[in-house]
Parts: sequence; C-alpha cells; structure tokens
Amino acid sequence: MAKKNNAPSKFTSLTEGLKAFGGPPPLHPLITVLNGIDSDLGFTPPTESHVLSYYKISFRPNLGGSLRYGQTHFDFNEGGLFFAAPNQIVAQHENEPRESGCSGREAAILIHPDFLLNSPLALKIKKYEFFSYSVNEALHLSEKEKEIILSLFRNIEDELMNRIDELSQDVVLAQIELLLNYAQRFYKRQFITRKTINNTLLDKFEQLLNDHFDNEKKSYQGIPTVQNLADSLAISSGYLSDMLRTLTGQNAQQHIHEKLIEKAKEKLSNTNLSVSEIAYELGFEHLQSFSKLFRNKTNETPLKFRARFN
Repeated sequence: MAKKNNAPSKFTSLTEGLKAFGGPPPLHPLITVLNGIDSDLGFTPPTESHVLSYYKISFRPNLGGSLRYGQTHFDFNEGGLFFAAPNQIVAQHENEPRESGCSGREAAILIHPDFLLNSPLALKIKKYEFFSYSVNEALHLSEKEKEIILSLFRNIEDELMNRIDELSQDVVLAQIELLLNYAQRFYKRQFITRKTINNTLLDKFEQLLNDHFDNEKKSYQGIPTVQNLADSLAISSGYLSDMLRTLTGQNAQQHIHEKLIEKAKEKLSNTNLSVSEIAYELGFEHLQSFSKLFRNKTNETPLKFRARFN
C-alpha cells in the first residue's frame, strides 16, 4: 500500500497486513494467533509506522529493544502483556533493534472488529480500558499468570487450526473474553503490588489539582481535564482513572469534581464573592453548570449552603 507524505501504513484486512510484512497467512480471515513462543514463525514486524485495523493482544517475554507507541517508549526486558485497538498507531524507532517478537519470542492474537459483530463482546470489548493504555503501562505477569494467559493463546490457536465449524466462533469468543477478564483481574493486582509507585502518582495528581485551583490564573483557564492531568503525569487517561479507582474507589473525573466542591465550599463560606464569581473563578463558563454539579454532590444549592454561615 502506497503512503503519502510519510503517512503510516494502514491495511484493511489481516491478510493484507501480514502479507505486506512477510508474515504467515492468518488462520482465519478475521482472527489469527502468531505463536512465536512455541514455534519460530520467521516473521519480523515492520519498523515503519502502521495504523492498526484490528485488536492486538500480545505477550512478550525477556527481549531487548523497545517499541514506540505514540510518543512513549517501553522497555520489554521484564516481559508482559499489552493491548492495542483499531486506529492506534504502532511504530518502532529506526535506530532501535527490530522487533523479533514473532521469531520465537512473541505470542500475539490479532482480531478484526468484524469477527466480533453480532456478539456481546463487540460492545463489551470497548469497556476494557487497558486497550487505551500506553505501552509503558503494559501488564507485567507473574509466572503463574503467564501460564494462564499463554494457555488461552494456545486454546484459541488450536481451535482455529483444527476445529472450524458452526461452534468455532462461539468457542473462540468465549476464550477471548476469558483472557480479557483475566487481564482485568491481573491489572487490579498490578495496581496493588505497585502501590508505592502508584501512591507517588496519586500524590502528584493531588498536587496538580491543588496547584491548579490555588493559582487564579490557571483557574481562569477552565476546569482541568482528565486528559490534561494524565499528560502532565506522562500516563494515559485510562490508566490514571483505573489506578485511582483501585486505590481510592474514585476515578479521575470524580476526584476533579471532589476538588471543585471542596474549593467551592471554601469560597462560599469564607468570601463575599457572588455565586457567579465563584463559578467563574473555578473555571466554569456557565453558572448553571456549577450550580447543577454543586447540587448533585451536596444535595443543596450554593446559596443554601452559604446561608448556613450567615
């Protein structure tokens, strides 16, 4: 496929993409398993940027080199599981070693979205936030967890290679959903086992919120977004929210709202500013939006809350 202005390559089918990069034909037109853990596929993934047209679930053990995903680099020396969704850009830096993952060292499942059509997983898969995580937020597996994941890779591969019949799709979909549910469980474990690191991120997140609302110039720039806060912490917004939910029971947006209400209560009780002025100082464009949020979080209007202090 020809590229214009060095735009990333994009392939509309698994067959087209694998052929372009010298890979084996897919086991099924819409899904395949590249099992380089158990065999040498002789497949070297591309160095140039390419846009995924499929979901990719990949396990990589101890490897040198790093894969660039957007602007983020991840060192795979420890191994782990990572996820990518359609329309995400994957590329390897020209000066870094080529991925050798599928030549004896990587297992990957490639799933075209059409394979999921008319199944509950077609909608549910979009709710697994780890498909939006950056590669440096990959899931690091214990030996036991690795065996569970690889056994599911092998089950799917075996089904595609040996049992194509009217039940094959249902069986494979069930295996994929089981794999995703295990991944979700293992990510929750990772948030806990990396609690020291994540608590540091939590402290930095809280500091960013405090700095924003304590700085009048920043407040006038609007309400901080989850994406902006995640960018400041150099992590993805999905990872930030899931980490916070595990540590505190609240996602990033809920933390922002909690801080807004805290600051609003301070201003309502300690200043003579009008409700409109307070809403503006906190970054709201419209008074109605501020009043609605305050009422939803406190079960009373800003004026009723203020009346308690007069």
